[in-house]
Amino acid sequence: MSLIVQKFGGSSVSDAHHMFNVAKKITDIYSKNNDVVVVVSAQGDTTDNLLKSAFEINPTPPLREMDVLLSSGEQMSASLLAMAILKMGFPAVSLLGWQAGFETNCCHGNAEINNVSTDRIKKELKKKNIVIIAGFQGINDNNDITTLGRGGSDTSAVAVAAALNADMCKIYTDVDGVYTADPRIVPGAKKLKTVSYDEMFFLSSYGAQVLNDRSISTAKKYNVEVEVLSSMSNNNSGTIVKNLDGKFKRDIIGIASLNNIVKIIVNDIENLENDKKAIISELKNFDINIDELLTPIGIPEKGNWIFTVFEHQLDKTLEILKIFFSDKKQIYYEKSKSKISVVNIEENININIASIVFETLHEAEVNIEMVACNNCRVSIIVESVNAHSALNTIHSKLFEEDKLI
Repeated sequence: MSLIVQKFGGSSVSDAHHMFNVAKKITDIYSKNNDVVVVVSAQGDTTDNLLKSAFEINPTPPLREMDVLLSSGEQMSASLLAMAILKMGFPAVSLLGWQAGFETNCCHGNAEINNVSTDRIKKELKKKNIVIIAGFQGINDNNDITTLGRGGSDTSAVAVAAALNADMCKIYTDVDGVYTADPRIVPGAKKLKTVSYDEMFFLSSYGAQVLNDRSISTAKKYNVEVEVLSSMSNNNSGTIVKNLDGKFKRDIIGIASLNNIVKIIVNDIENLENDKKAIISELKNFDINIDELLTPIGIPEKGNWIFTVFEHQLDKTLEILKIFFSDKKQIYYEKSKSKISVVNIEENININIASIVFETLHEAEVNIEMVACNNCRVSIIVESVNAHSALNTIHSKLFEEDKLI
């Protein structure tokens, strides 16, 4: 008998049909004499709809009340999934984050898990119940509900797997594993059988929307093996994320991308380095972290500074810049940019990768606007309209059709 933790995302439980499909996957594992704990996200667009409702009521909603509101999406999913499993004739119980023992710090909207007290979960498992937990949430020392930020249900699943010393944590998504690129964009992408924690962390950090980076850090810290697989396929094996102990190394892991990026240009800065340092510090106070390695192609004009932020951070960034620069004519921005990153952990080959990327996109007549290179990636900024073709072109060049992964 094994203890299995399963996690299902919002698209996996988006309606009744998908809910019963998930219930079947859960009960199949349970029927093999396993203990099963399930973590579930809010259905489909529920979280986005709740956010929209909140901002219609109050443009600046209190963070505490936002956590109370947003946690209701996962509560609904957990109870509906328990109902589906019960209807199928299997024992199940749903638990909210606080009932399942998720104790967090007090950072509303982006809380971190301090501890998972597993007494209630173990009690339900002894009753042979399938335990369904509302992910993405916990409770702080003030007995207030907290949420873990976008993708927080992944972290919930890995954390409870670690606390229970589970045999496996299975995270179900809308793709059947980790690929060398997003297979929905790059048809030639190759599925990886195994990925190390560090490789997965880098892929996630630069745009691979398979696991959130906090869940990977938690998995690495507690040595939790995670399998990424599809909720739609019929029990096909996925990708195992685990500690590879340096036994297996790849020069290139894959290619990831981030969209909705804005390029900001600030002209004629008299004290460029001093102002940059102060502005970057102020941006960090609002969780706006810029990629300081990104530099424009060519020789920038003296006193000019070009950097990127995400589109949802633009208003706050402009507000901060205008504190430093009263002349609005100094500040320009260009939307609809994408960041493409070739991810690897071999520093000595990055110059070669950069050369290949530049040559390949030059031949494809795709303009590169900015570039960054360090020991884990080569990143470029391109127009979003060119992002899909650039991804496919780079992938085709770096991953030969007959190359084994």
